[in-house]
Amino acid sequence: MTDFLLEPIGVVRSTRSEAIDDDWDKETASIILDSRFTPEAFAGLDAFSHVEIIYLFDQVPDGKIETGARRPRGRQDWPLVGIFAQRGKNRPNRIGLTICEILSVDGATLSVRGLDAIDGTPVMDIKPVMSEFLPRGQIREPEWVDELMSEYWTRT
Repeated sequence: MTDFLLEPIGVVRSTRSEAIDDDWDKETASIILDSRFTPEAFAGLDAFSHVEIIYLFDQVPDGKIETGARRPRGRQDWPLVGIFAQRGKNRPNRIGLTICEILSVDGATLSVRGLDAIDGTPVMDIKPVMSEFLPRGQIREPEWVDELMSEYWTRT
């Protein structure tokens, strides 16, 4: 296996500095590419409506990382589920992934809505959303997820 190091390609700029769990669609955020990239890296991206943003939950302390099961948001009325059966930030490798709406592309800056990452978050990759990569068939999820997500993307 070849040794390699993942390096952020850019950084999130947002007015939100705390990872509060709800209302992420109220936020717009910008992703500023690292200086090693030119605006050409975004060429053609404005033809897409959405992007997948892969980022690091870099502010989660080591002591908060989960490797087993927990109750989402600490709610005792929700089931105990493994860290890989939820999308919490306290993941072993601290990797986040969100599909966001593209608002604009301007030079080396991508503006999006619905990115659940805070100001200063390192961005690891950006991929256009293509319908052929979305789930095929019906999506199944447990009942508690609907309640958990009820206000996550709320807009005013």
